[in-house]
Amino acid sequence: MKFNNRITKLLGVELPIVQAPMGWIARSRLASAVSNAGGMGIIETSSGQLDEIKNEIKKMKDLTSKPFGVNIAQAFVRDPKIADFVIDQGIRFVTTSAGSPTKYTEQLKNAGLTVFHVVPTLTAALKAVAAGVDGLIVEGGEGGGFKNPSEVASIVLLPLVRSKVDVPIIAAGGFVDGKSMAAAFALGAEGIQMGTRMVSAKESPVHSNWKESIVKAQETDTVFLNKFHSPALRALRTEKTSALEKASDRNIMGEFGDPIKLYFDGDMEAAIPLSGQVAGRIESIESVEEILSNIKKEFFTSLESLSKTYL
Repeated sequence: MKFNNRITKLLGVELPIVQAPMGWIARSRLASAVSNAGGMGIIETSSGQLDEIKNEIKKMKDLTSKPFGVNIAQAFVRDPKIADFVIDQGIRFVTTSAGSPTKYTEQLKNAGLTVFHVVPTLTAALKAVAAGVDGLIVEGGEGGGFKNPSEVASIVLLPLVRSKVDVPIIAAGGFVDGKSMAAAFALGAEGIQMGTRMVSAKESPVHSNWKESIVKAQETDTVFLNKFHSPALRALRTEKTSALEKASDRNIMGEFGDPIKLYFDGDMEAAIPLSGQVAGRIESIESVEEILSNIKKEFFTSLESLSKTYL
């Protein structure tokens, strides 16, 4: 069986599965593996290293003939010409996040790009639709990374947003396998985005210490940080993040640490290891191809099982 919905048609992919745009991580090695496996690989810009990003996009064109996209994380990319930069790279799909959907949507769409905006609330979703986006990435608070301080779980947010908008929805936050993907579809999504699962993949460039920490994590081993400021963050529990969990009197972004030492040297206390609650469901380090193939198989098996049991 195969997928055939608005997401696969808009993105030109076999599988309506998008890889999250994680800073320093969402680069050609990982993104090309996702695209080659039938999903939508995404190149990040949140690191702000646009010269390196340009090279990563060039590498993508050598590593895959399949579609891929770029994310514009507005709060972290201060270059006012970032939309021009993305357009000039010949990108056809872009996700925008961490900022207003009115800032770049019109320019990007006028250049022929498909635009999805990341939203953490119904209000944000309605604003994005009014701005003319092609679709939404609806992100629940259980997901890893930077978050709205007022978190809403995917099981509440997804059906709420779906009841108020007609555009295609990609669900993010809590999705890791075929069963959770089937649940996302039942709640109104037509695709899923995965971050933590991709961090733990064989093709992920991060140090094995981080991958092993994800595999060893229990479902309670993430912390929600900076919830009285902005942005909030969800991360793995470490000595550093456990201490920061109690820091309600200040914005901890200035204490984020050195991501390079964490990401690539494996020092789990050097910075904040962003991660979603699904770390508690990840039990092994697998290739991207294995991950996506298993998700597809389990998705259709789950639908068949539900149909036989209840219909």
